[in-house]
Parts: sequence; C-alpha cells; structure tokens
Amino acid sequence: MTSTDADFSRLLADARTWAGQDPDPATATALTELIRQTEDGAAAAGQELADSFRGTLQFGTAGLRAALGPGPNRMNRVVVRRAAAGFTAFLTETVGNASPGTRPRAVVGYDARYNSDIFAEETAAILTAAGVETFLMPSALPTPLLAYAVRALNCDGGVMVTASHNPPQDNGYKVYLGRHTVEDSGRGAQIVAPYDALIAARIDAVGATASIPLAANGWTVLDESVAADYRAAVAGLAAPAHFPARDLKIVLTPMHGVGGKTAVSVLNAAGFADVTVVSEQSEPDPDFPTVSFPNPEEPGALDLALELAGGLDADLVIANDPDADRAAVAAKDPDTGLWRMLRGDEVGALLGAHVAARLDAAGEDPTGVFANSIVSSRLLARIATSAGYAHEETLTGFKWIARVPGLRYGYEEALGYCVAPELVRDKDGISAAVLIAELAAAAKADGKTVFDTLDELYLVHGLHASDQLSIRVADLGLLDAMMNRLRVSPPESFGGSAVDAVTDLAEGSEHLPPTEGLLYLTRDLSRVIIRPSGTEPKLKCYLEVIRSVDSAAELPEARLQARAALDAVLADVREALGL
Repeated sequence: MTSTDADFSRLLADARTWAGQDPDPATATALTELIRQTEDGAAAAGQELADSFRGTLQFGTAGLRAALGPGPNRMNRVVVRRAAAGFTAFLTETVGNASPGTRPRAVVGYDARYNSDIFAEETAAILTAAGVETFLMPSALPTPLLAYAVRALNCDGGVMVTASHNPPQDNGYKVYLGRHTVEDSGRGAQIVAPYDALIAARIDAVGATASIPLAANGWTVLDESVAADYRAAVAGLAAPAHFPARDLKIVLTPMHGVGGKTAVSVLNAAGFADVTVVSEQSEPDPDFPTVSFPNPEEPGALDLALELAGGLDADLVIANDPDADRAAVAAKDPDTGLWRMLRGDEVGALLGAHVAARLDAAGEDPTGVFANSIVSSRLLARIATSAGYAHEETLTGFKWIARVPGLRYGYEEALGYCVAPELVRDKDGISAAVLIAELAAAAKADGKTVFDTLDELYLVHGLHASDQLSIRVADLGLLDAMMNRLRVSPPESFGGSAVDAVTDLAEGSEHLPPTEGLLYLTRDLSRVIIRPSGTEPKLKCYLEVIRSVDSAAELPEARLQARAALDAVLADVREALGL
C-alpha cells in the first residue's frame, strides 16, 4: 500500500468515526453521503472531505470562524462543544485563582445564522454543567449587546456565536473576558494574546466529545430587560441639549441581520423619527438573499438602500452588517450630486470630531484617549491633539482598540467605531448610528452636509486621502515571499517622494507588540503599510497621502492632486511587490 493509499484509508476511517459520534443528525448524514461519493470516485467530494479533516480549526484571537459542516476543520456541534469545554475550563481555573471561592459567571449570545442558537444553547449547557453561573440571551441579538451584557451583568466571560459579515455558509465563535479574568481596561472586550493561547490549550486538553457533560437545564434565559437596558443606554447617548437638530431623513438597512429592530428603536428613542428600513433586507435571513456578500463594504451591497434613499430624497443611508457591530454611511456628494459611501476613515474622523465637540459642549475637561488602529488615517490624531486629548495607535483589530486605558473614542478603518466605551468595549454599529445621525442633523440644520463637515476638518488639519490594495493569493507561502521581497529589496520612494523612514512592525516597539508588517513614511508624509491579513489569504496595503489646504477654494485641486498621488503610490507598491 502506498502512502497515498494509506492517507486515503485513514481519511475515510477518521470520517466514519466522526460520523458515528456526531451528535448532529444533519452533519452526520451529510458526512456519510460525502464518504459514499468519495468512495465512488467523485473528485469534488474527495476534496471536500479531505479539507474538512485537514487539521483542526484553530482557536485564536478571533475565536473560531469557518464554514458549517462536518469534520474538525469546520464549524459544527462537535467543534463547538470542545471549544465551550475548553473555555469553561479556562474560566473556572482563572476565576478560581483570581478570586478563590467565587463562582464564575458567563453570558452567551447568538445571531440568526444557521445553527447559531444551537451552538449557543449547547455552550450554555456545558458552562452550567461545570458550575458556571450562566446567562443566555433571550433571542438572536446584535454582537454589541452581548459585549454590553458582559459588563452590565459583571460576567467573567462571554461568548457570541456569529460570523459577522462572512458568507452565508459560515459561522463563528467570539470570546470576551470580564470581571476576574482580565485587567480593567479589557473587561467586556474580545480576547487578545496570551488569552487565546491559554484557551486553545484548554481546548486541546479536552477529551472525547462524548465525555463533555451538558446540563439539561440550570442556566438563566435572560428576559428582554437586558436588551431594553442597552437600547435605553444607547439612546441616552444623544445630546439634544447641545445638538438639538433631529430633522433628518434616514434610510437604514440591517443587511438581513439581527440589528434592524434594535437600531430603529434606538434611533427613534434618540429623537430621529424619520427612519425607513429597506424592506427586502429588514428581517434576519441566514441566506442573505439580496446580496452576494453580506458586507457593507462589498460592491453592490448598498444598492437597494441607495435606490430607496434616492426615491425618498433621504439625507443619509446607514447600513449595519449582519451582527450590527459595524456601520457604513452613505450620503449625496454635493460635488457630483451622486450618492456615495463614505470611507471608514472619513466616518472615523467625523465621529472623532463630533465626540470631541460633545465633550467640550458638556464642559468636560479634555482627559482620556482617542485611539485608532495603525492602518487607519492619521487625521484622528490631529483632531485629538487639537482638542486636547491624548491619542494612541494600536495593532489592527478592535480587540486592541477597545482595551486602551482611558479610552474615550476609538475606530478602525474597516467601519468599526466605539463611541461609548463605558457601555460597550467593542465596535458598535448601533451606538455609532446615533452619533452619525446627530452630527448629520447638526450639519443639515446649518445648511451643510457631512461632506462639508469633512472639508472643514481638512481645512484645519490637512486633506487626508486614503486607498487600499488587497492581493488575494491561493498559496499562503506567497505572502511570506512578498514580505521577504520587500525586506531584501526595500523601495526607495513612493509616488516620487523618497522614503524617509521604514518601520518593521515585526520587531515591535514601546507602544506596539510585534506584528507582521512594514510601514513606510516618505518625505512628503505619504504613508504605506503592507501586511498579511489576519483572517484571509490576502496581502493588504494601506495608503495615505496628506495635502495642506489654506482655503475652501483650494480643496477641489487638492483632491485631484491627492488622487493622482495615491495612484502613483499604488503603482509603486505594485512594482515593489513584483506585480
């Protein structure tokens, strides 16, 4: 027997063993059929079977996320039970060490994707069986509400079953820490290293799945009060005493996700009565039938919302992703008369300036920190400094932004905004929507648009223009090769401006832990950051140029110059990567 034959026999044997022990009849049946087709010589079935059993789905700082299906490399009840048992062991041990005699406490939430409710209930059953005081959300609700509940219920940990804006076939498992398991600034935030490795080690130590105890009952299914408390707290963020304008016509889409009812309720309670929801996308639907990819950033995702906004002559489009932790914004650009979606950096700057203005209007001294990820625009740093606030850059990922000590506001360019860290230490597309509506209504009351407000920021701090280049690869080894190429043959200039400084992010610094990536700063302050994606087989390149402007009359020409500069930098990035 050849090694290939032996591998094939081992694959079939592993698959039959899994099918015989799978507690889910649906995935067991699907796996049995996949085995049959593979034995009959179906190449596609053989590839799918091999991939399903190619290693074990790894638990990291993003938790778990993968396609639903049988096997250790997919999301299913076996994988989730093991993850829940490992997380339970971590909670029990950590809380026991930090506060002997204290009963650990955890809360579990879920979205409306396929199997989310089942994964959540089995997690609650495993936590409960181990003696953890466990709360289960009453229904499919937004991710920010779970993050809120971790803090509001004073829990040691939380689990959110969601794949956010991934394709319909995926699901995921996000973990939060609180109370006795993490330092104060990280309570209610997603896990970071080294907690991911500690939990992963406990998962690896879990024995046979059949030996994991599940309680038949004993956890508390929360009533609607936790959701009502969140809605009231977020609606209470509105500041009518200082920003009274509420005349704003909003079109909202929850993108077939779980945020629709919560977002409308909160916006209405905050005084924004004219909210129209895209009817085709208003109800949770795990198939996401009207979009090819349920991500507001994807081309075409906002088409229905923009069409409705045009017909209603609306002022603003707000789109939440399916678990409502992100918010996209679109408005009619007065320069072109066309609707366009604002970049995450544009919304991040608008919200940062608005948060600073709100704090100033309330008479608060400028204490605390504004923060954004290192790949986000440098404009927020200038806004924060001008308003008297400290500013920090973090690694990419909201789990880092959310745990900045003294955080007052944080954002990342991928449409994530934290406008109320005292409520939710995570990105929250619903609380962000309230403040976005408030700043847009204030601009409208002054006869302006959000684009005019952006221009005012550019006049003070310089025109910041950004772009991205994503390179998807089939072979992950190509990412290493491209990064190595940059280190061996470093670019000398971008867009005609000499490189003044190169930072190898893998070496870490006083302010940032090590992460794979390279940062280039040129003489004219253009910035290029190149890094492998942490979640996809992509190389991501983030570009930003800055142009000084002294008057509004100079802005149109400055925009053209910035676009030309970005195009030149893009061309040089491609050349440096050998594309």
